[in-house]
Formats: sequence, structure tokens, C-alpha cells
Amino acid sequence: MSYKIVVDSCCELPEEYLKDTRFERVPLGLEAGEYQILDDESFNQEEFLRKVAEYPKCPKSSCPSPERFMEAYHTEAEHVYCVTLSSHLSGSYNSAVLAKELYAEKYGEKKIHVVDSQSASGGETQLALKLMELEEAGMPFEKIVEEIENYRDSVQTYFVLDNLETLRKNGRLSGVKALVASTLSIKPVMGGDKGEIVQRSQTIGMKKALSKMVELVVNEVKEPSLRRLIITHCNAPQRAEQVKKMVLERVPFRECIIMDTCGVSSMYANDGGVIVTT
Repeated sequence: MSYKIVVDSCCELPEEYLKDTRFERVPLGLEAGEYQILDDESFNQEEFLRKVAEYPKCPKSSCPSPERFMEAYHTEAEHVYCVTLSSHLSGSYNSAVLAKELYAEKYGEKKIHVVDSQSASGGETQLALKLMELEEAGMPFEKIVEEIENYRDSVQTYFVLDNLETLRKNGRLSGVKALVASTLSIKPVMGGDKGEIVQRSQTIGMKKALSKMVELVVNEVKEPSLRRLIITHCNAPQRAEQVKKMVLERVPFRECIIMDTCGVSSMYANDGGVIVTT
């Protein structure tokens, strides 16, 4: 069966899939005052981070319209899957679900399944690549839907940021009950819990925070030899390589992928942020 995997632009895709017709990234909008762009293939991280640094207020993102998702669903592929940002963090999921309804009204019924990743960035990538594997294995659509929902529940997300202010000011830390701290030296280790952001630990300094994140990854992963380690970073390749080395010295993942963040992930991770999903 032919298939297509639609993702919103918070999902980073490995370079070899960026022009693969089985995938389509639907861009969110980004703005820092008068600087307004789409998070598409033209995204320039260096320019964006500079504009955000110059903007005295908080940058914002806007989710794609249902019509834009519907356009992505309108394809000859018989099976369509859509993976979005956590519904607790963005309206992208609701927009993608509404698009499925609009598609049925306009074009008729089609096998479309929308997945709330309950994550972001590499967490979405985990699901997109898993969907590809299940389809390539020839699994029936209904079985893939069941499998991907179960797999989604097993994906773990962790991150350490130099700056939590964008998340805080945009109301994305509502699941954090007691975030201590905002001195530059205190670094919370954050994670995902059913789509909401939670604080997992806290240390002094970035180096210790990355080590603590690695400790959580190593202690909590199940059957790592069957899973991917995906590390996304915002302009921090050395930190990403450091995390990769520390993790793989202790547990054998089947594959490790390192990617720089695209627009939405860059906005929330801020310069220097590192996100790990397993």
C-alpha cells in the first residue's frame, strides 16, 4: 500500500528524508515582533536566534491551519498518517484532527490517522520513523494505528536548556509544580509526562545537568538495542556529541541520530538547548 507521513515543523527529519515524497512537513509560523516567518526549508537558525535575542519580548509560534493540513492529506497515497506536537503544547494536533474531518467532507473517506506525539522535536521524529518502518513491513493500516499509539506511550523525552524563559512566558510550563530557580548556574533537567513538561531533576551547571539527563536516559530506557537514541540540539553540536558518547558508553541503542533543531524547536529550546528522546 502507498502511504504518506505528514508532520508539523516541530519534527526534525534526518537529511535523507527531507526530499523523500513519503514525508511532508507542514510549517508552523514564528514571530518575534515584526520578524515573521514560516518554519519551512528556508529557516535560518542563526538569523532567527539573532532576531529573538534582539527582541525585548517573547517570541511566539502559530499552528498550521486545518486547511493546510488538509492539503497535505490530499494525496494519491492510500494511507496517511500525521504526527504533531503535544496537544498540551500547541494547537497543531487539534488543527490536524479538524483537517481530517474537513477532508472527509470535501473528498470523501480516506484512511487518515492523526497521532498526538505527546512530545516535540525528536519525539515526533521517533514516531515518524516508526510509522515508516511499520508501513514498509507491510502491516495493515488498522494494526499500524494500534502499534503507533502503543509506541507513542513508550517514547521518553528529556531536555536541558540554558534558558527556560520562552517556555515559561508562553505558558508551556503549566505542568511544572515547583520550578526552583532562575540563577544562571542552576539547571533544571526537564522531561515529558503524557505530553506535559515536568521537572525531573536540578543541578548546578550545564555539565552536571547533561550528566544527570544521561543518567535518567540510561536508567529508564527499556530494550535499548531495539530503540533509537535521537538527540536534537539548538546550535550546540559539541553538547550533543558529548551526550551521545556518555549514553552509548553505557547502553547499546540500535541507532543514534543527531540533528540541529528547526524553527519551533529552536524557539523553545533557545541557543544551547539539548533534547533527547528514546
